[in-house]
Amino acid sequence: MPASRMLIVEDDPQVGTDLEDFFVDQGYDVRWTREGVQAVKLLIAIPGFDVAVINLGLPKKNGFDVIREARTHGVTTPIIILSGRSSEKDKLKGFDLGADDYVTKPFSKDELAARCRVIIKRGQNNHKEEIDHYVFDDLDINFSSHTASKNGEELQFTALEFSILYYFIQHRGRTVSRRQLLRDVWDIKEDIATRTIDRHVASLRKKIENDATAPKYIQTVYGIGYKFTG
Repeated sequence: MPASRMLIVEDDPQVGTDLEDFFVDQGYDVRWTREGVQAVKLLIAIPGFDVAVINLGLPKKNGFDVIREARTHGVTTPIIILSGRSSEKDKLKGFDLGADDYVTKPFSKDELAARCRVIIKRGQNNHKEEIDHYVFDDLDINFSSHTASKNGEELQFTALEFSILYYFIQHRGRTVSRRQLLRDVWDIKEDIATRTIDRHVASLRKKIENDATAPKYIQTVYGIGYKFTG
């Protein structure tokens, strides 16, 4: 089995280093960042993490804001808050924003590891589903037979358009970057700039949107990529 992917967001270099070393020894694939802006970028990237451990007192963007933005982008990664703040008010705010657990400092690394194992096991059944048939509004998409219709009228998609739409639907509600589409749909690993994706998305919009100039389903997230909301 591949190692569980963990994101640690901790500005204290000693705590961050200790946690990184500890969880690497536990067999995790660990990414550690010290500030909130980078944390959001990492959380919304694909593939996602199996668990994120986030401190609240971060520079540039605090932990509450990181959680809020991640959940707004549709990120479902389980989040454990690790903080020196122990008030009920802070705990309730964290849970209200979408945190799954709250651990106060000082803490036991073994207890934190146990909580991570539980939370990862709980989410193991939440992998991206295989989709054979998808219906939204007046559109009917059958990925098994590569057929589609809108208001009962057949639509003609290219194989690549089917792949892009499938990817969007699998990640519905989440922002998908152009680089992620290049990597996961085109199988291009290099970080290159291209308008090819935009042209294919524009073609797809003309077929599924009622008004391609004001798209309802495939929305542009400026500076990042797209979000499917069907």
